[in-house]
Amino acid sequence: MYPAIEPYDHGHLDTGDGNLVYWEVCGNPEGKPALVVHGGPGSGCTPGQRRSFDPERYRIVLFDQRNCGRSLPHASDPATDLSTNTTQHLIADMERLREHLGIDRWLLYGGSWGSTLMLAYAEAHPERVSEMVIVSVTMTRRSEIDWLYRGVGRFFPEQWQRFREGVPEAERDGDLLAAYSRLMSDPDPAVRAKAAQDWTTWEDAVISLEVNGKPNAYSDRPPASLLAFSRICAHYFSNGAWLEEGVLLREAHRLAGIPGVLIHGRFDLGGPLETAWQLAQAWPDSRLVVVDDSGHTGSDTMREEILAALDGFAG
Repeated sequence: MYPAIEPYDHGHLDTGDGNLVYWEVCGNPEGKPALVVHGGPGSGCTPGQRRSFDPERYRIVLFDQRNCGRSLPHASDPATDLSTNTTQHLIADMERLREHLGIDRWLLYGGSWGSTLMLAYAEAHPERVSEMVIVSVTMTRRSEIDWLYRGVGRFFPEQWQRFREGVPEAERDGDLLAAYSRLMSDPDPAVRAKAAQDWTTWEDAVISLEVNGKPNAYSDRPPASLLAFSRICAHYFSNGAWLEEGVLLREAHRLAGIPGVLIHGRFDLGGPLETAWQLAQAWPDSRLVVVDDSGHTGSDTMREEILAALDGFAG
């Protein structure tokens, strides 16, 4: 990792529909432009994400996706309307931010949910993407969502039963994610808090066997961050991220000419390697790196592969 750095510029981008998207820039103002696309959805960007880049060679842009982190209004407030928070809105925000900063093309870096958003953006605007480094690859297909919030429960039956029992009994055999989404918008703060805790406790269980899957990695967030993360996750995943099923893989031909590195842990239980492998087959300009000692949360080896990929594209 490179030394910690602070932004030299930051602000809130007015999207014109009542949202203010937080952004920051650090590194070399004359360096190669790169955009960090955080995961979750709803996690927000972190200072540690700046440290994957050589600050002498990169102009590093980070932003908090709608309604999380320092973006406003915040999803922890039940009055915040999430109807203007979809994948298509986030793609438009990325383009708006690129234009605001006067950037012609930029490298995209991110992982997990961020990989879905990066792919959606790059397929919509391939002429604006110079390279991509994607970690813990997802495409947010229904099969992937169903695996993460139901199928992987075969490995954690006790924890999945608790997750299932977090919604009203009448909804336990139906759409659990939609049920959670409704609970997290409940006017009663106790109902919202319990739903967020139950959601993140399940997320904790999925990564609990990993080297970096520290206890309570998701559920230890501050209350506002915890609720925003859970609410936005449920909002996106109960709606299939507003993506036509399988569209990102089907449209991968639009990535032709964009060099990419896909870095995925072999033991990623929540996001199996199959997704990264399928994308690599459909994207000849990409290179798949399988990290044998890593799951979803990474490892020292995965960190080295990320740094090597970003250093390799720095020019």
